[in-house]
Amino acid sequence: MRTNTTAKHKHPHDDAPKTVAAFERLAELPDGPERNALRQDLVNAWLPMSERLAGRFRNRGEALEDLRQVAALGLVKAVDRYDPARGAAFESYAVPTITGEIKRHFRDHMWTLHVPRRVQDLRGRVRVASQELAATGDSRRPSVADLAAQAGLTEDEVRAGLEAIDSFSALSLDAELPGGEDGYSLSDSLGSADPALDIVVDRESVKPGLSCLPERERTILYMRFFRDMTQSRIAEDLGISQMHVSRLITRCCSRLRDQALRELRDDHGRPARGEGVVAGAAALPRTRTEAKERTGPKERTRPKAKLTAAARPRPKEASPTRRAVRPAQFGGAADQLTPRAGRDAA
Repeated sequence: MRTNTTAKHKHPHDDAPKTVAAFERLAELPDGPERNALRQDLVNAWLPMSERLAGRFRNRGEALEDLRQVAALGLVKAVDRYDPARGAAFESYAVPTITGEIKRHFRDHMWTLHVPRRVQDLRGRVRVASQELAATGDSRRPSVADLAAQAGLTEDEVRAGLEAIDSFSALSLDAELPGGEDGYSLSDSLGSADPALDIVVDRESVKPGLSCLPERERTILYMRFFRDMTQSRIAEDLGISQMHVSRLITRCCSRLRDQALRELRDDHGRPARGEGVVAGAAALPRTRTEAKERTGPKERTRPKAKLTAAARPRPKEASPTRRAVRPAQFGGAADQLTPRAGRDAA
């Protein structure tokens, strides 16, 4: 019986080029154009091997072209770091280097939610244990205890690994809901804080103060903040000046704010937020007359001459074009808003 004694040992990579002499020459050359050209030739020679290694990681959420780029980067690192003096073949050093570069790419750039390295390792062990249990033919889903026994982990570590499996990729908020054809996305089902809740609290806080205000002040606040009327329009309807309306609005708002903060302080037993600012603002004079009363009379350098009876200014008479308030418009506030001359005549 004839035996083939001339059969040669098959190389692990069929397309492995013979580059032993090239690597020895690369190690002896200094930096320069000749070394760079030889380095580029070695990278091109081993590029098919790196592309084949990149194909092992296809269908894992990354494009194959991107995986080939990462594998080529690992190949360049292997060519630069390989030392032929150690006696090992280049492919035995390049394969783990390229594979490690691809795995590092998945670990650092493919996770939607970054998790620690330890948890990533737990994820891999739990996934392998799940695949091994599924290969046994058991149709039921393995429990946490089964996965812990198969992987040699504790149940807490298995739970952490299962959470990491779901953290590798995330669903976009713009994705349509499963089973829906009406165009609604996941973001449409998410709730948000309702700003009207704060308005409800503010309204309930000022209700007691509003009930204590005179009817005219309540009417002015209603016309200003609920009917969105200007101060000039309010003054025209009530028969008073616009400056008077402005002062009444400022005084009413300050009173309501002070009362609401006072009640909040009494309920919680401590000063309310912003009370110091309100108190400081309340301590300031509101009118020129009040400021003169606080500072006292100014010193005069010469006595003021007394006015004669003829030179004294006469009081202004009421303008005949001044609008009178319609009682039917303001109800019970008509007595307070009607001019004094009209009430005396009545």
